[in-house]
Amino acid sequence: MKEKNIPSLLERLGRTRRLRSAICDERERLYRLAWSWSHDQHMAEDLVQETLVRALDKLDSLRDEARLAFWLTRIMANLFRDQFRRQREDTGQDADPVTEETPEETAGRSQLIQHTREAIIALSEDHRQIITLVDLAGFSYADTAQILDVPVGTVMSRISRARKRLRKLLTQVHPNDRVVVPISKR
Repeated sequence: MKEKNIPSLLERLGRTRRLRSAICDERERLYRLAWSWSHDQHMAEDLVQETLVRALDKLDSLRDEARLAFWLTRIMANLFRDQFRRQREDTGQDADPVTEETPEETAGRSQLIQHTREAIIALSEDHRQIITLVDLAGFSYADTAQILDVPVGTVMSRISRARKRLRKLLTQVHPNDRVVVPISKR
């Protein structure tokens, strides 16, 4: 009987080590989401830290390792809803990616990125969460519904309204131009 327990124990230790590493690898992605929800560097850091602590503490409750990103995002969304829901002012900006563009292209791109960020910040909290989960983080509607604990139909209607509102905000900034919002999935 001891011989059967040894591989089981070794398998669990290996799984735990692998999952701890994978959870740590998710920190940057979680921070980007937390910052997009809160627009506050310290709140985002606290939210990610609490998410990681909870995840490591509840590691045995993760059933499907392939759904780790979903599981972590759900933990963070629950924490945000329960503990970190207060609106805060934007106190920082992300660094823009370095590219080989002309100065005019770089300035135009930076301006568009800034206007897009400002438009996303102007969205309601529900719309901001939906946009970041679906369009930035790349979660499916079903996964987003589970993360936010709402029906899929609610996700679909919110994403539609959020995208319309985002388009409207951006066309107010660029009334004569057809603005394409560069939303990258990372």
